[in-house]
Amino acid sequence: MFTVRTMVFSLVVLLAFVLVYPTLSSFLHQRAEVEALREEHAAALEHNEDLEAELRRWDDDAYVMAQARERLSFVMPGETAYRVVDPEAAPAAPDPEPGSPATVEGSTRPWYSTVWESVQQAGGTQVPAARDEADPAPTSTAPPAPTTPAP
Repeated sequence: MFTVRTMVFSLVVLLAFVLVYPTLSSFLHQRAEVEALREEHAAALEHNEDLEAELRRWDDDAYVMAQARERLSFVMPGETAYRVVDPEAAPAAPDPEPGSPATVEGSTRPWYSTVWESVQQAGGTQVPAARDEADPAPTSTAPPAPTTPAP
């Protein structure tokens, strides 16, 4: 069946495989890694070109003005600014009660006008007088309830 020649040949092939496989495996692994690095390098170069193009756009005064208008809502002197609010996108703000701060989430008013209104309302509020130490009952700041005359 098996001759000595076949066994020696099989042993030589097995020895060659054992010696060549690790080297071939690392070669193929390194080759795949180099290809991945080349792709990453090409992507980085493309991203760098995009960033340089955007940087060159900022040298153009028209682009800077367009970005200021779009991002910061700036207007040129003499222009009138209008803000159109889509009624489907903006929630309907309920009418604020008199004497309460008009802070509604989703409001289109600038934050500083809300803060200023809060400061004005806080400045007009009457502070109750300090109560006496002997009187532990809290004082009510609510207005007295209206009384109806008895019939």
